[in-house]
Amino acid sequence: MGLRLIALAAETPELKVTAAVERSGHPSVSKDAGEAAGIGSIGVPIRDNVSEALSAGDVVIDFSSPGSTLALVPQAVARQKPLVIGTTGVSPDAVSAIREASAKIPIVFAPNMSLGMNVMFKIVADVARALGPGYDLEIVEAHHRLKKDAPSGTALRLGQILAEATKHRLEDVGVYARHGDIGPRTPGEIGIQTVRAGDIVGDHTVLFGGLGERLEITHRASSRDTFARGALRAAQWLAGRPAGLYDMQDVLGLR
Repeated sequence: MGLRLIALAAETPELKVTAAVERSGHPSVSKDAGEAAGIGSIGVPIRDNVSEALSAGDVVIDFSSPGSTLALVPQAVARQKPLVIGTTGVSPDAVSAIREASAKIPIVFAPNMSLGMNVMFKIVADVARALGPGYDLEIVEAHHRLKKDAPSGTALRLGQILAEATKHRLEDVGVYARHGDIGPRTPGEIGIQTVRAGDIVGDHTVLFGGLGERLEITHRASSRDTFARGALRAAQWLAGRPAGLYDMQDVLGLR
């Protein structure tokens, strides 16, 4: 993701990459970020020191790991740097830390940076409310074999949206596995099923199952560039915003 952010930022005249960070010991450290991304030298070495990198730019985009994100947040607050966070699998404690930090700096925090996926977030809520309780709700997500968290952050967000739209809490109605003699489906149940295989970038389907018909809404990402482009758009939108916790719905004006 970092390399694609660098490459795609170079295509946007309003954006300039001023720093790039990789974990300590990574073979890319000290290399030119542009050369690593395949676009030629941009005069920005890849560093392994977040604190040094934070002094270089106006907005920070973070696609890392939950632990790294949690460590980054207080440093961004100390330097008063706006944050775009695309890391998934973040713990409840980390979410609380992000929420607390957003009182001091502007943060865009979204489980999925894809523009299409964020339009889908809005659509599925409207559909769930329109169809009502007579339709069963199921989410199926598929990702590549190396993805560590399950279900995906996007699937969980879809589940939360559906639960809110049907006046439930996902914690009460979410079902993440079915096996054996489980009995009939319970009222209000929201199923979230996970597939991990090959090099799937990211597929998400919400199924509304009624009697005699079903409606399926699917988003398929064919390239990680869609997430990088969304994050870059969020960074442009975030610059100059007041402190607060935002998401891609805000960026796209969908609220």
